[in-house]
Amino acid sequence: MSNRRNFLKKTALTTAGLGLGLPAYSQQHIMGANDRVNVAVFGTNSRGEYLAGTFASADDCRVRGIGDVDTRAIAKGQERVVQKGGKKPKGEQDFRRFLDDKKIDAVVIATPDHWHAPMAMMALDAGKHVYVEKPCSHNPAEGEMLVAKQAKTGLKVQMGNQTRSSVTLNKIVREIHDGVIGDAYAGKAWYAARRGPIGEHEPAPVPEWLDWELWQGPAPHQDFDALLVHYNWHWFWKYGTGELLNNGTHEVDMCRWALDVGFPEQVTSSGGRYAFDDAWEAYDTQLASFNFPGDKHIHWDGRSCNSMPLWERGRGSMIYGTKGSVLMDRDGFIVYDLSGKELRKEQETEASVSMDTTGGGNLDELHIGNFIRSVNADEALNSDIADANPSVTICHLGNMAQRTNSVITCDPATGRPIDNPAAMALWQREYEQGWAPTV
Repeated sequence: MSNRRNFLKKTALTTAGLGLGLPAYSQQHIMGANDRVNVAVFGTNSRGEYLAGTFASADDCRVRGIGDVDTRAIAKGQERVVQKGGKKPKGEQDFRRFLDDKKIDAVVIATPDHWHAPMAMMALDAGKHVYVEKPCSHNPAEGEMLVAKQAKTGLKVQMGNQTRSSVTLNKIVREIHDGVIGDAYAGKAWYAARRGPIGEHEPAPVPEWLDWELWQGPAPHQDFDALLVHYNWHWFWKYGTGELLNNGTHEVDMCRWALDVGFPEQVTSSGGRYAFDDAWEAYDTQLASFNFPGDKHIHWDGRSCNSMPLWERGRGSMIYGTKGSVLMDRDGFIVYDLSGKELRKEQETEASVSMDTTGGGNLDELHIGNFIRSVNADEALNSDIADANPSVTICHLGNMAQRTNSVITCDPATGRPIDNPAAMALWQREYEQGWAPTV
């Protein structure tokens, strides 16, 4: 479908670097309305398996490739596509083979967090549009680079915060901006789950089904640790970003959207790992506060191991205004007056499971449909990377404040810490030699 310049030569597939070959985006062609968008899905052990099926079911879309370092996950992704009526896609352990495939128009990234931005930038350099799961970066510097890379290539990049495609939430956010609750000045975001202990590190031989070196990719390499694969990497800073970005990105983004704010000017955070004594590095309990210009505020209440709900919900956002409040979650919204009396409510046409971290329901279908139409007919993205990245950076700053035990004063134009060397040391990461991304 596309006449793109080859980005990765076959002989380069064993090379780890991100800046291989010549950029393909200069030869990007403009697709016509109702062209079929051919996609490859990277990372199909869990969330990506679901996304593979959803893309396979979408109008004007075909899943042609499944890339995963785990051969078992490749089979799961292929099976899901076939179940949804698609042809069995090609499977590869090395995702880079799909970047050299001229028939692939877009890639879907649902890998561990440390791969999101580097993989997205490689895809953009190869002339592919990108649908990347949240968070769009492992650290704030990667977010900056991804935004710059998208601007340089002009290709589409959508982050998978699917609540931005909610019909009801788009409606109520417009109403909030128009003053339905007066001046909206604060938002409370929360997520409550009941995760169990993860145990201790598990040195072991590399399983025959896993390409461990490519799983690590841009992260500094280490011996295989069975504890990390395939979910517990979320709780280790080398690969993951903790609950604040794992799930909090959604709810913090809803607050930022409703309050119409950008980067914060001050960030604080407190909490710790309280529920269990195990190898978990991040926080199972975290209270983070973000102050914004214009006297606006977001508060995050994250509990990974205590599922006590707020407002009878395991996750959501409450927006406070001078004339009332609005409860927002994946199922819709409720408007209250100042005394807490319910005034009205609206729900999505189909229910979404609010506690399911794999996602699902109509919001994904709407978000993916928006992405395909954007690639196909230049429809405006509901969560383009330039607008999505500030929500991710805000959450990174919450972790940085707690990891440095400091109050972070930020430049509200960029989100960067001011006069805080310890925080700035966490703005970016160290990379395995040859894997550092560049714009």
